[in-house]
Amino acid sequence: MKLADLVVAFERIAPNALAETWDNVGLLTGDREQGVSTVLLTIDLTRQVLAEALSLGADVVYSYHPPIFKPVKNLHDGSVVFEAIRRNVAIYSPHTALDVANGGTNDNLADALGLVGRQPLRRLEPSERDLKLIVFVPGASFDVVSSALFAAGAGQIGQYSHCSFRSEGDGTFLGGAGTTPTVGARGRLEVVKEVKLETIVPIAKLESVLAALRVAHPYEEPAFDLVRLHAAPAAMGMGRIGNIPSRTLANCAAALKRHAGVTHALVSGDSGRELTRVAVCAGSGGDLLPDAIRQGAELFVSGELSHHAALSAQAAGVAVVCLLHSNSERRTLESVALRLSEALPEVSFVQSRRDLDPFVIG
Repeated sequence: MKLADLVVAFERIAPNALAETWDNVGLLTGDREQGVSTVLLTIDLTRQVLAEALSLGADVVYSYHPPIFKPVKNLHDGSVVFEAIRRNVAIYSPHTALDVANGGTNDNLADALGLVGRQPLRRLEPSERDLKLIVFVPGASFDVVSSALFAAGAGQIGQYSHCSFRSEGDGTFLGGAGTTPTVGARGRLEVVKEVKLETIVPIAKLESVLAALRVAHPYEEPAFDLVRLHAAPAAMGMGRIGNIPSRTLANCAAALKRHAGVTHALVSGDSGRELTRVAVCAGSGGDLLPDAIRQGAELFVSGELSHHAALSAQAAGVAVVCLLHSNSERRTLESVALRLSEALPEVSFVQSRRDLDPFVIG
């Protein structure tokens, strides 16, 4: 299997479009044409994890946290990314895309307590990604023009390509001085049977699509419209909130520790308090704590919170369980590996044994 095909499988689980705009997700290093037989999954790509990858003969490291995050000014020996590149080990990072995705990091943490009726704690802010292109084409040239537009990136809706709508009608034009009409003659009103083609164009591909249109269209001046499309409300987002059958804080903390495979957690609140509404945010959850409070959460589960965020939760009457940052995320790698193994049985997916949270509670 080629790395390019593996990347497609990764993005089916956590599409890069779901990631936060500040994040750095996707294929960070690697040759898309290289062969892949073994993938090591980890939360963090450390020296110990890279050594493990090399000992396994791994071709790819699936690193939840991107080891390239801020702009890189230099790469040299001693850098774990440099060593991975030198050893021909590709690096892929899903990060916040996996947080948002169904069945991803936050759903996995919510599963520990069996949240029902779960919803995103904070929905994605929808952004305009597409335009509608409306172009008028003489019937005999329709297939050539539409094929050129699709090849340039137009007409993609989800997993469907070549999406369009066509309707027939009469086009009119009168060529002025200096024109060279493809149909009819200069200075004479022409009425031509045309097809109105409507299709979707990603904003990022607009320039290449219009260039393809101008090359393929037979007219000297193709007639077309571009319509802005308002983004649909997002059904996905960061964190999760939902309900559980009544259980004590102590019981919830015990279940979370079992899920994360840890013996200790940071807990704030009355251990005997009965809880029914729970919010979760894997990793560092302080930014979503106000959302949890506003939506009536009685328990907030995360990897870590600052001292002052914990005080804010306490003041709002919200109990807290913190498992440490990567401990709240790591269990997700098991389900990702299983899903990938089922989809790609010819590739070996291995979860790192050297990937550990840098902190322990002594």
